[in-house]
Amino acid sequence: VQLQASGGGFVQAGGSLRLSCAASGRTFGTYDMGWFRRAPGKEREFVAAIRWSGSNTHYADSVKGRFTLARDNGKNTVYLEMNSLKPEDTAVYYCAAAIKSARSILALTIRQHYRYWGQGTQVTVSS
Repeated sequence: VQLQASGGGFVQAGGSLRLSCAASGRTFGTYDMGWFRRAPGKEREFVAAIRWSGSNTHYADSVKGRFTLARDNGKNTVYLEMNSLKPEDTAVYYCAAAIKSARSILALTIRQHYRYWGQGTQVTVSS
C-alpha cells in the first residue's frame, strides 16, 4: 500500500490543522493506522493510532484531548484533526500502516509494527 500525507502548513499557536493520509489499494480496511512525528533534533515519536475498523483509538499523552484521529475506509483515508496547537507540535508528521492483528492497540505506539510509511508533511506552529 502507498500512503500520501497532506494538510500540513504554518499556523499560529492555538490554531488548528487537519492532516489527511490517503492510501492506495483495495485493502485499506485491513490496516491499523498511525501517525508519528519527528521534531528537529529529536527521534520520531508516536502521536496517535486507530484500529482498522475505527473502533478504537490511542493517543500520546502530549496530544490527548487536542488531537482526534478518524478514518473513512470508503475513501481509504485517515484524518488527524489537530486543535489548540502548540509550538512544540512543530514537526514532520508521518502516517503509517500496520497489518491488522490481535495485538493490543498499545503496540501501535511502536514504530516497528508498521510496514508502510508516507512521505511526511510539515507542521509549523509559531508562538
